[in-house]
Amino acid sequence: MMPELSPHAPDNPDFARVIAVRALRDSESFDFDIAPTPAEAEALARLLDARAVRKMRFRGRLTPLGRGWQLEGELGATVVQSCVVTLDPVTTRIDQPVRRRFVPAGADVRPAARPEAAAARPVEIVIDPAEDEEVEPLLDRIDLGLVATEALALALPAYPRKPGATLEAGQGADDEAEPLRPFAALEALRGKLGDES
Repeated sequence: MMPELSPHAPDNPDFARVIAVRALRDSESFDFDIAPTPAEAEALARLLDARAVRKMRFRGRLTPLGRGWQLEGELGATVVQSCVVTLDPVTTRIDQPVRRRFVPAGADVRPAARPEAAAARPVEIVIDPAEDEEVEPLLDRIDLGLVATEALALALPAYPRKPGATLEAGQGADDEAEPLRPFAALEALRGKLGDES
């Protein structure tokens, strides 16, 4: 019997799809295909300071990775934001791969040995979460909805603008802040989730 996803998580009231890690123990892989309900899409729009989140879909697979799990998926969504210059709606289509590795604290990840090298000593790869943004700590559950939400927050444009709209000097955000925005957006998102739990 395939494990089931729960739509409830105390730390993620907006779009949760939680699977218990213990339910994955005997699985060679776990395929998922999730999308928010209309009410969850409205909640996500508020969380992301957007006008609307539409056609959001996150699908992929969890596979064993040593004592952890690897997630490989595809995220698609259409998001309507407000132009930073005119406040008119700006629509952005997001289509991008998502990859995460959920690893127990202090664990080594060993790649699968090739059959011809079965007798050889496996190479140990120590993953440091501080050096790899795709690595997450493995807890007792994995929230696929939260992974999708964080990936969407990082993919959204920092300063959505209508074609031809330009900021005048001193009017607002400058382009030099753009590279820093994804990390600031993720921290803001986690802050909001923490405030709502």
